[in-house]
Parts: sequence; structure tokens; C-alpha cells
Amino acid sequence: MTQSLVLAPQLQQSLALLQAPTLELKALVEQELQQNPVLEEVATPEPEMSERRETEGETVGEASDPTEPPADVNFDPATEKPSEDGADDFQAEFEHLSQLDQEWRDQYSQSNAPLRASAEDEERRQFMFDSLVASTSLQEKLLEQVRDSDLKPGLWQVAELIIGNIDDYGYLKATVDEMASSTGIPPETILEVLKAIQAFDPAGIGARDLRECLMLQLEREGEEESLEYEIIRDHMEALGRRRIPEISRATGETVEEVQDAIARIARLEPRPGRSFLPDNDQFVVPEVFVHRSGDDFVVSTNNDHVPHLRISNTYKDLMSTGGENAEVRNYIREKIRAGKFLIKSLHQRQQTILNIAREIVNRQHDFMDRGVAFLKPMTMVQVAEVVGVHETTVSRAVSGKYMETPQGVFEMKYFFTAAISTSTGEGAMSNTSVKDMISDIFKNENAGEPLSDQEVVKMLADKGIVIARRTVAKYRTELNILPSNLRKVY
Repeated sequence: MTQSLVLAPQLQQSLALLQAPTLELKALVEQELQQNPVLEEVATPEPEMSERRETEGETVGEASDPTEPPADVNFDPATEKPSEDGADDFQAEFEHLSQLDQEWRDQYSQSNAPLRASAEDEERRQFMFDSLVASTSLQEKLLEQVRDSDLKPGLWQVAELIIGNIDDYGYLKATVDEMASSTGIPPETILEVLKAIQAFDPAGIGARDLRECLMLQLEREGEEESLEYEIIRDHMEALGRRRIPEISRATGETVEEVQDAIARIARLEPRPGRSFLPDNDQFVVPEVFVHRSGDDFVVSTNNDHVPHLRISNTYKDLMSTGGENAEVRNYIREKIRAGKFLIKSLHQRQQTILNIAREIVNRQHDFMDRGVAFLKPMTMVQVAEVVGVHETTVSRAVSGKYMETPQGVFEMKYFFTAAISTSTGEGAMSNTSVKDMISDIFKNENAGEPLSDQEVVKMLADKGIVIARRTVAKYRTELNILPSNLRKVY
């Protein structure tokens, strides 16, 4: 026998709803709609209904009292426990819900009627599907060029072998000897086909390293005699370390000519297959909006993308069909209670996020007004104490959520930063603000004499910011800024 904590299914559902961003939330609710027949989504409330509810101190999808769910639900914890006469309690609950849903009855009276699309609608739908265009992968593009090339059909199989070993960035990941030993094909044949593939589009495809990739692109342009080609062919290591004087001495060209050649090399494509990569752009929907109102800021949640649910009228049909069958009544009762809990959880999710967002804006008023340099240190514990929840709840509530502010759209976790002490002792600065200051220092440095990390430490100390050199190096790395010896321009 052991004692252990187990999360109830309803609590697990509530935590999942709180942690899910808006786009994932819609998928979770859609799953519940499929499993619970008494739930239905209210797409767009009628204007008259919205106006009437606003005059009564309530808006659709929100409750006037943050601690209580919407009036559509009329959630009463007492009804969660069956009384001695369960059928009578449920009948009273059933009649009360019917009365609350009366205002929606006309709108959804035809909800069970089958929808039949006209011939014109069906034709339009088919045209939409026929218009969908699937993107072509790099491998498919290369295989098409194989069939259109001068390669003999007997070598197509070798070409497919090589193309199969080209990664998404356009580089050949297997050596000629490895492919030859695994297939028994002579290395000379594989190399011959590889040369043919390297003439395909995009330029630089099938290269075995960055040096070969850049050389293939210059060869395609007929620049084999150029300074750029010589630098890539003979001085690739010095180029990677930006040893411009060394390259100048080895090539016999001036430093200015070498710098111009390097600038032209920088315009080449280091990843030929980049244009064929799948579109992985991720779209975010802000959970919270912050608007200026005079000298203050107003915080509101994005309820437009949060599903609005209600108990469906169709449960009346289920009840009448079930008759006096106790099993049917118990099933409907459980589904109604599960639906009410889901609606309550959605409401509590919105209210929790709103409370946390209000506290964030309250503490970061200067950031909202003046920008990143005025971001203050803030921890989840501090926000949790004011909101009245546990810090893990704050962590779940801000995970993957975004806030639209006068300074732009930021992830809500962005506002929780550690503190860096100042020499005056009057307060602390956010490490994000310090990182932004370091970025500005490097942007304004002399390219011929780049600043070292220790020099940046001294510059920050002059501004009253105490920070270690290794911390500056860490922030510089996070900002994708090279060390001083690699930033120097001769």
C-alpha cells in the first residue's frame, strides 16, 4: 500500500486548456465537441442578443463575475452531487437549462436538418481542391531534370542513388567510395553522374562541402579566373577566419580588392536547397491585447478565437428518446455535467490569463510606454502572489501565449527576466535590457577596432551596471555576434 497524488481527469483537462495556446485550444475543444453530444459551438452571436446581454451587465462568452461561469451555463457545484432522488434533481436541472437556452432555440432549430449543397456549391468546392498546389521537393526537382538531361537511361538508377543521398540543403552526404562499396557500381561511373547532377539547378547542388558549393556557383557564371574563385579554392580557411591581410599577401592583391571580393562571395548561396525547404512559418494569435488609454493601458483578452460553447437543445430529443430508461438518463446527466465543467474551465482559463496579463502590464508600465530599455526584472513568483495562484499556474498560463503591446507582439514569457544589480544599489535592471544595451554597443563600434568583451564590461560599469566578462561573452553569443578577432575589418 502506497500513498500517491493522482490528478483527476477533470483537473487534467483544466490544466491542458490553461496551457494550450489559442490555436491548440480550438483543436482540444473540437475533440470535446465530437465526444460530447450535448455541447455545441456558438459561431457568431446575433447582434440583438449581444446588445441585450450587455445591458444586463454581461457579454457573450464572458461572465460579469470573474468567479462564476457564464449565465448560459448556470454552473452550480451543488448539482454535481446526486441527491437521494437523482431523477427529480436531474429533471429540475433539465428544465432549468431548457429555460436558459430558450433564446437560442430559434437560431438552432434547424441544427439537425441535413445540409445539402447545390450543384454550384459542389462545383466551387471541387474547383478549390483542384486549385491546391503542392510544393515540389528538391529531390523531385532533381529527378525531373534527370529525365530531361542527356544522361543515358542506364545511368538513371545511379542518378537516383546520388539524389537520394543529397540532403535538404543540397549537399551530398555520402562519399563516392561509400556509394560504390554499398552498390558495386564503379566509382568512375558514380563520379561521372555526380558531375552531371552538379550542372543541374539550383547552382551548387550536389556539392560535398561549402568550398565546392561556392566554386560550382562561380563556375556556372564563368568566374574561374576571378579573385573570388582563387580565394575560395586556395584560402578557404583564412576566409573563414577573416584573415584578410594574410589573403592579401598570398594573392598579391590589395586589402581593398580582397575585401571587395569577399563581399561578392558573401552574395553566393551557401545552401542551394534552401528555396525548396518546406514553409515552416508559424503563425501566432495574440492571447492578450494592450491598448493605450490616456496615460494608462487597458488589457483585454482575445475572445474572438476562443470557442464559445453552450449546452445544446438536442439533449431534449435525447431525453425524449430515452424515455424512462435510467441508463440513458445517467448518460445524458454525465455529459451535461462534463459539458458544464468544460465551459467553466474555458472561462477560468480566460480569466486567469487576463489577471496575469494585467499584473504584467502593471509591473512593466515603463516598457509599454518607452521600450525594451525600460524592462524591469520580474519573476513568476511575484506575479503569482498578486494574482493569488501558484507559480506553476503562471508558468502554464504564459506558456506559448503572446501579448500584443504598443511596442510590438511579445511572448508572455519575455517579460519574466532575471535582475542584474547596479553599482548605485538603487535598483536592478532586467537582463534583457542589458542584452539590448550590449547589442547597441557592438552595433556602434569601430569596425576597424572592434571592442573586446572586457572593454564592454568597462563601458557598462561606467553606466552603473555590474556584469562579469563571461556574462558579456554569453550575451554576445546569444546575439549571434562574433568575437572581436573575427569582427575586425581591415
